[in-house]
Amino acid sequence: MAHSNGGVTAWDSIRPLSDSEFDQIRRLAHRVFGLDLKAGKQELVSSRLGRLVRQGGFRSYDDYYRSIVGDRTGESLAEMIDALTTNHTAFIREADHFTFLKREVLPRLAARQLVDVWSAACSTGEEVWSLAGTLYEALGPRRSLVIGSDISSRALEFAERAIYPTDRCAGLPASWRGKFFEPVDEASSAYRVTAALRAQATFRRLNLIEPIPWTRQVPVIFCRNVMIYFDAATQEKVVRQLAERLEPEGYLFVGHAESLSRISHGLEYVRPAVYRKAAQVRSRWNKSS
Repeated sequence: MAHSNGGVTAWDSIRPLSDSEFDQIRRLAHRVFGLDLKAGKQELVSSRLGRLVRQGGFRSYDDYYRSIVGDRTGESLAEMIDALTTNHTAFIREADHFTFLKREVLPRLAARQLVDVWSAACSTGEEVWSLAGTLYEALGPRRSLVIGSDISSRALEFAERAIYPTDRCAGLPASWRGKFFEPVDEASSAYRVTAALRAQATFRRLNLIEPIPWTRQVPVIFCRNVMIYFDAATQEKVVRQLAERLEPEGYLFVGHAESLSRISHGLEYVRPAVYRKAAQVRSRWNKSS
């Protein structure tokens, strides 16, 4: 039988998140994946982590925190990251980016044998498939590769599965249904990305605040609507790493709610939420790779 302990009913409740507990979770989130949980986010943290605290049978957020720190597998930490990060996205989100990509950027890459684009915070994959479809239409089959990365294992699993409920497909161009998306059942309750388009994407888990484990450079990076969760110092670090993986004259796309004007980055402003890396020695545009 449940019993009362200091006004809190044991077994069916947990102690409210205290200021000190919030502070230790906030410091862990910032240290591990750069999330800037400002003062005032205490209710959000309590709400999003409360389910994990209860499921784990912990009596307090401090007990939960200690279990994360003591878990050498990293699985508990990954669960916390998934719970705290917002994986909201949509197909062809901020459509003018895709128009600019198709009209201004891809024609300069048309002579290449392969064009690779990095979706650096791909969430549940809608951005990856939006890019893959845009590249396919502009360049043809088997001439592009979209690399999707995200810190959330849960989001990446969803992205790789590539099945989306019908209501999440509302923003798709009409011509893409049937061409790039096929119904999974007779009722068309969900759509799956076609095998041809899935072959033009690959996924990997990546924490953007950690050293990026490859040296290859790409002509286009989309890193949208993730910078808003970082403080200025973390933004600067992330953008510097992204710029290092960008080819000379390559483009970085950020979210329209984001701006790089308050940090040092060395990229050229092109238009709202679009930046370009300066040319170095000689341009790689129009060079087969």
